[in-house]
Amino acid sequence: MRQVAGLISTYSSDEFGICSALYELGGMVVMHDASGCNSTYTTHDEPRWYDMDSMIYISAISEMEAILGDDDKLIHDLIETAEELKPAFIALAGAPIPYMIGTDLPAIASIVEEATGIPSFGFAANGMQHYTRGVSMALSAVVDRFCLPDLPKTASLSVNILGATPLDFSLNGSVDSIKGWLKESGMEVNACLAMGSTLEEIQRAGQAHVNLVVSYGGLKAAVILQKMFGIPYVTGVPFGKEFACRLADRLKRAAKDSVNLTACQKNGTSAPKDGGLFLIGETVSAVSLAEAIERETGKPVRALCPLDTESFLLRPEDLTAPEEDDLIKNLSSAAGLIADPLYRALCPAHAKFYPLPHEAFSGRIYDSVNPNLINRRLSDLC
Repeated sequence: MRQVAGLISTYSSDEFGICSALYELGGMVVMHDASGCNSTYTTHDEPRWYDMDSMIYISAISEMEAILGDDDKLIHDLIETAEELKPAFIALAGAPIPYMIGTDLPAIASIVEEATGIPSFGFAANGMQHYTRGVSMALSAVVDRFCLPDLPKTASLSVNILGATPLDFSLNGSVDSIKGWLKESGMEVNACLAMGSTLEEIQRAGQAHVNLVVSYGGLKAAVILQKMFGIPYVTGVPFGKEFACRLADRLKRAAKDSVNLTACQKNGTSAPKDGGLFLIGETVSAVSLAEAIERETGKPVRALCPLDTESFLLRPEDLTAPEEDDLIKNLSSAAGLIADPLYRALCPAHAKFYPLPHEAFSGRIYDSVNPNLINRRLSDLC
């Protein structure tokens, strides 16, 4: 019962993470589930839905199909639709029902690819994991399948941005600001996975000198690109002025020395004790913002990470808190909390709450007040 959330919302699911990561790349993405999932994704988690076309569909599996395991109908529908729409690829995303009945999605994708000649993926999502896992599965599959070998490096220092989706970077100009910050720092954007870049641009990801991992969802793709092309990576998001400057330096060093780096390291402030300031969010963003606030204000900030992570992404004082009970326990003595507005229910009465919307948690509710903190002063945030 510890996994039950009684006071707060839940994060977007893995199948929605797949859809978000692949939205702009010209593929046909099909969630193999009942009809409700598509409306949930498009109305809550996809801010691009009304302004940008994408082939996102639902298989609308029926109760009888689930009971009988009728994969032939799904295969037929996939082939027929793909032959009509001619997508760049086909992605079949799992959900709770195919997970429970043991549907072999990779095998179905293989059959569809053989019949159509279109690259096809079967993602074993189950709708019960976080969106970060879905983004990771989708971007790593794209990199592994489509990146072209033996391409020359770009003449000037270039960077791939890995892990950019509206689930972590709302359509408030943040991704464009990251690109602008890279240019101001003397670097070029080679490709952005996967906002604002075409599949053809992503195919040339091997030409970059270094990868910037801006969310956990981009980490596995970075590891694959390093194995394929020897491209090092740096994890971090350029929040604030001072931290953004440090991150730019780390990117240049990584490109020069071919080493992987994290931009989040202690800078001399003490770890928060009772009465400290806490920050909840996606790992790379949360730790980067916590470090950026420390550097700009001198206030120690501890990141609480309820989503997928790796230990090396965290600083010694940061904590994982996967369940609501974990968050409540860790926040009991907090003097302040920076988090999505829907986390206000967990903020102790004695603590000050600083709202910072996160699209993957509260959907589009707070889009109009979601700030762009890239390479900007943070003194007004807390």
